Amino acid sequence: MSEHSAIVEWQRTTPEFAYATYNRAHRVRFAHGLEYLAGAAPENIPATAPRAPGIDPEQAFVASLSSCHMLWFLHLAVTRKLVVDRYIDHAVGVLGKDAEGRTAMTRVTLRPSVVFGGPVPSANELRELHEKAHERCFIANSVRTEIAIEPQ
Repeated sequence: MSEHSAIVEWQRTTPEFAYATYNRAHRVRFAHGLEYLAGAAPENIPATAPRAPGIDPEQAFVASLSSCHMLWFLHLAVTRKLVVDRYIDHAVGVLGKDAEGRTAMTRVTLRPSVVFGGPVPSANELRELHEKAHERCFIANSVRTEIAIEPQ
């Protein structure tokens, strides 16, 4: 199999390290040189804490599931000689309480819309492509989150 890594780096920028005021901004870097700014979701931190521009872990989680599903969908489409011109997903994650009462990403809904550049698969074929993409998605196979797929 393969190994994947990220470097997450944070540094204190406030005079004191207090829950209500420390900065949640940090950087996420990858071995190939890409990086992004990250922070906590505003609804999950005190109003007195500085707002951090960037992607919060919840957004990154939803995007990871969506991206993995899309990549498998494209793979399956190309192996069936289907031409995909555009794929856009309006994915949404819900942070709630799991069965044990812990805060968790309890549901992610993927709402992919696909534009084909040739023959368009039937509704059943499209549903099957999404089902197979979901079955093969490494990220979906790694989480307990309920994942719904609602093709648009």
